[in-house]
Amino acid sequence: MQPIEVVNPRSGQVDYRFTPPSPEELEALVGGLRAAQPGWRDAGMEARVAALQAFKGALERHRAEIADALCVDTGRCLMAHGEVSSTVNAVERWCRQAPGLVAEAGGRSTAVPTIHYRNQWVPYPLVGVISPWNFPMVLAFIDAIPALLAGCAVLIKPSEITPRFAGPVRRAIEDVPELARVLAIHPGAGETGAAMVPRVDAVCFTGSVRTGRVVAEAAARAFIPAFLELGGKDPVIVTETADLDLATTVVLRASVLTTGQACQSLERVYVHDRVHDEFVARLAEKAARVTINWPDLHSGQLGPFIWGRQAAIVQEQIDEAVARGARALTGGRVEDHGGQWLRPTVLVDVTQDMKVMQEETFGPVMPVMRYRDAAEAVRLANDGIYGLSAAVIAGSEAEAEAIARQLDAGGISINDGALTGVMHECEKNSFKCSGLGGSRMGPGGFTRFFRRKALIFQTAKPLPIEAFDEANAPRG
Repeated sequence: MQPIEVVNPRSGQVDYRFTPPSPEELEALVGGLRAAQPGWRDAGMEARVAALQAFKGALERHRAEIADALCVDTGRCLMAHGEVSSTVNAVERWCRQAPGLVAEAGGRSTAVPTIHYRNQWVPYPLVGVISPWNFPMVLAFIDAIPALLAGCAVLIKPSEITPRFAGPVRRAIEDVPELARVLAIHPGAGETGAAMVPRVDAVCFTGSVRTGRVVAEAAARAFIPAFLELGGKDPVIVTETADLDLATTVVLRASVLTTGQACQSLERVYVHDRVHDEFVARLAEKAARVTINWPDLHSGQLGPFIWGRQAAIVQEQIDEAVARGARALTGGRVEDHGGQWLRPTVLVDVTQDMKVMQEETFGPVMPVMRYRDAAEAVRLANDGIYGLSAAVIAGSEAEAEAIARQLDAGGISINDGALTGVMHECEKNSFKCSGLGGSRMGPGGFTRFFRRKALIFQTAKPLPIEAFDEANAPRG
């Protein structure tokens, strides 16, 4: 296999190379994971929890080198350390919750009282995780941790755009020999992901709708389940009664945090006509104060675009909107400092048919539109192919909830934004093209890695074939 060159998002220069697994290496890797999985499954929940707790300790020991690698991968420091902490917290959370979710249920037939059943939870032997570049570690382990606790072996393929963290994470895995037999992490490009899908028993993918369709089609051909968390174009509705200081604070943070490179970022802003102008003025004032983390990595709120191509996509959307009559009150131009940065961009005079209102942006852009009443706001918010999440900001929870219940999205933040990034306990599904498969949040984030087997018991004498003789049929 040819080495893959990796660009540093801050300098724009190639400073890292890695070699993805060859088809033969991948086959051997899969074979080893499959061979070890029955022992991992049969060891029981208590043993798996102990191994994951040991892994948590290993992550703490390797925290500095993992965070340093993530910092180079993403061009941001605070979030890099946060990713390690979030993964450690996820291990702890699932170790507490998972054991209580797999009790063998039982019951009795209402039609034939002599028949009763028990359910057996059977984990998928090998789960493949294909993770994206925006949160390299968190989105690799958000699926891997519950799958491991379920008794699955797991193969993680991180993005070729952010592969540096995989090395120190692998060293943490190797500190726990029983885990190292059933968990592997190897970065690679699309070819590696395509080769993985037919070799696993279930696949988890986080990424774009376009690539998600490819993964789903490959999974269908392999006849395996695909759990897809795809793109978003999250709307926020600000009502006439909303506290505008709160609303502008929420919209700014939830739109531009992590440079907008998060699937739950707010990307469309619908504001009631009566408060639109004041809202825009306050939002622009706050946006203008935000700084980028260049030249000093340890100063400023916004990092660079992790993937240079994304900067070009965002700039093209802004340019198309401006050419059609929109105005950029702040930001508006990608800055080239070797890497690519964009300051928070407030766009006004946008229309619903512009690319910036229809296509995923994945950048720190806030296009603001007026609406006249709640019905129009709901119609505009529901107009599009995405349905990942959304937000409503209103003067009362009751008003916000009444609107939220009409929105076609899986998770609705009330009087805040992007809460799905921190709320892990409630189940949700992606609507429309934003995803497919069981919830990765709440109990479903664990139970989706099992197939249910029914053990059905007959306690009476079984019926003979003679009981079904046609002579026994009613006549007349």
